[in-house]
Amino acid sequence: MKSHDPVQQQRGSVLRQGWLVSWVAMLVLALVLAVNTARAEEWPKGHYPLPEQGDVIGEDYTVTVEGSETLLDIARAHNVGYEEILRANPDVSVWLPGEGTEVTIPSRFILPPVERKGMVINVAELRLYYYPSVGEGETPRVETYPIGIGREGFDTPLGQTTVTMRLEDPAWYPPRSVREEAIARGEEAPAVVPPGPDNPLGRHAILLDIPGYLIHSTNQPDGVGMRASRGCIRMFPEAIASIFDRVPVGLEVNIINQPIKAGWDGDMPYVQVHEALGEQEAGMAALMETLAMLERGDDAADAALNYELLRELLDNPNGKVMALDLPREPEPEKRESILWEELAV
Repeated sequence: MKSHDPVQQQRGSVLRQGWLVSWVAMLVLALVLAVNTARAEEWPKGHYPLPEQGDVIGEDYTVTVEGSETLLDIARAHNVGYEEILRANPDVSVWLPGEGTEVTIPSRFILPPVERKGMVINVAELRLYYYPSVGEGETPRVETYPIGIGREGFDTPLGQTTVTMRLEDPAWYPPRSVREEAIARGEEAPAVVPPGPDNPLGRHAILLDIPGYLIHSTNQPDGVGMRASRGCIRMFPEAIASIFDRVPVGLEVNIINQPIKAGWDGDMPYVQVHEALGEQEAGMAALMETLAMLERGDDAADAALNYELLRELLDNPNGKVMALDLPREPEPEKRESILWEELAV
């Protein structure tokens, strides 16, 4: 029998409202926790989970210019170097891209074809890859950052080395050649430059077991992503600061010159070709090297490749990660023709 007692009716209404408020509060709390969890799982710029299988990390994306931003401002904010941002946006003005202009951020990479440990520096790519040690239960990851390297005549040395020391707020001791060049220009040639805004080493330096060479910050960040140093490796100040305390003395550093990288993402083969440094040319050896990188021990090893596109990229490097997809795969006779053309060169 339904009660008509106003007191009981009011009490029931209050209970129902209380239940509704509690239900809404729980829903809001669940949404907040979900958002916070998603944010916690976001990776900082340049950080990627190491693929369990395959070789491709990251994704390209676009941003919109705001206010008076330059293309270099956008590149630095998105962990991209000078040449990378220009190649990805050939029709965009460097200094006046214009508010509202869409800018492509090239953030997809193929991991270098060397052991994934320590630090790998690919001078042809103008990029550094850092594989930090992780604790139990942590996701293995790779971090990648744009770098500046030695200009022509001051090539950054290649080979295996190690980290020997880390210096915060280092003083810079210009070598004799730098002082002599300054004197010839009629400029002051100090024997030492103390820490501060005029110090080209910036606030952080990581010394290598190659006399006279180091990875360091810079007071000229626009030079990151190009060949502009006297052989040392430059990083954006915030980039080297982010790894400085985590790079242990004794860390293995592998400096390579690998203009061609190839690998897999799932069952799709990819290639990424950069301008070669020095005398290296894109000939038969480069083609065969690329094919060797794509060799796999499963059924995908027999996947047909787009040899025509591969040949085009070897002749005209663009630094982009390109799928060697099947629709453009030439007929078997055309593939043989391409290979024989290379043999005849």
